[in-house]
Amino acid sequence: MEQYKRWMAAFLSVFVGLAAAVILLVVYVDPFFQYHAPLKWFPYVVDHQINQNPGMAKHMEYDSVILGSSMTVNFNTGWFRELLDLQTLKLSYSGAFPKDQANIMDVVFDSGHEVDAVFLGIDVITYSGGVDETKYPLPEYLYDDNIWNDIPYVLNKDVLLEYILRPLADPDKTDLATVYASWWTEEYYNKQWVMHNYVQPEKVGEEANPESYVENVKANMDANICPYIEQHPDTEFYVFYPPYSILFWNDVLRENHMEATMREYEYISERLFAYDNVRVFFFPNQEWIICNLDRYADYSHYHPDINRYMTECFASGECEVTEENLEEELEKMREIVAGYDFEELFSVEY
Repeated sequence: MEQYKRWMAAFLSVFVGLAAAVILLVVYVDPFFQYHAPLKWFPYVVDHQINQNPGMAKHMEYDSVILGSSMTVNFNTGWFRELLDLQTLKLSYSGAFPKDQANIMDVVFDSGHEVDAVFLGIDVITYSGGVDETKYPLPEYLYDDNIWNDIPYVLNKDVLLEYILRPLADPDKTDLATVYASWWTEEYYNKQWVMHNYVQPEKVGEEANPESYVENVKANMDANICPYIEQHPDTEFYVFYPPYSILFWNDVLRENHMEATMREYEYISERLFAYDNVRVFFFPNQEWIICNLDRYADYSHYHPDINRYMTECFASGECEVTEENLEEELEKMREIVAGYDFEELFSVEY
C-alpha cells in the first residue's frame, strides 16, 4: 500500500509538473495573443479566425480594423498605410453574420485602442439571418477577460503542437499584412474555372415580396451594427458592399428575389446615412468587375486586385453613395442585370 501511494504521488507530481510546464509555455508564447503582444522572435502562425482574432484585437498595435466575410480576406493592410496613413488590422470571418461583426467589435472597442476607422464589408445575404446567428460556435473564453476559464486554451494539445512546436520546427511566420488571404493562386481566376464549378439554383416561380427581408435586416442593424456606430462617434465607419459576380445575380433572378435584394441594399444604406461618422461605398454595380468572370475564382470571390481598387476608392471617394445618388446607383444595378445576356453565358460548355 505504501509503495502504491508513493507511485501515485510520483505520478501526480509528474502530471502536475508537465501540466504546469505546458501552461507556462502557452502563456509565454501565447499563439492566440490572449495575454500579450507577439514575441518578436517567435514565428507565429495565424490561420484560425475564430480563435485568433479576439487576441489580435486585444493586443496587436492598430488604429483601424477591417471587418467582414471572406470578401475582405484579400485586402493587404499595407495598402491602408500607403493610401490612408492607417495602421490597419484585418479581423475577417469567412461566412460572417452580423453577430460575428458585433462579437469582434465588442473586443475591439473594449481593448483600449483608439480606433480611427472601421472598414466593414456588408453581405446583404447574411443580414436577413437571425440576430444571434453566427457562422461558427463562439469560444467565449477567448472573447472575454476572465483568465480563470482559459483552461481549454492553455491546456490544449492542438495549441501546443500546431501553434508552438510546429512553428518552431518549421518556421514560416504569417505576414499579418496578408493574413487569411484566400488560397486561390492566379490560375484559378478565370472564367472557365468559375463556370465549371458553378451550379445554377432551381427556378422559383413566385416572386419574393420586396419587403420580405426587411424585418430581419432591421433587427440585425438594430442589434449588431448601429449601436457600435452610435457609441463611437469619433470612429469613422467605411461601410461597403462587395462586388459579387454576375452569377450571383443569376442566382437572385432564378430564386426570384431581385427587388427584395435591392430593398436590402436600400434599407441598410438609408439607415447608415443617418450617421455623420459613416461613409457608404457601393461596388456591386461596377460592370467592368462583375461581368468579367476572369476576375473571379467562383461566383462571388474576386481577385485581390479588386480589393486594391476598393482601398483606392476609400481614399479617393470613388464609388461612395449618398442619399442623393443611392437610387441612381441601384437603378444601374438593375439595368446591368436586366441587360445581361445570361443565355449566351450558359450556351457554352465549360
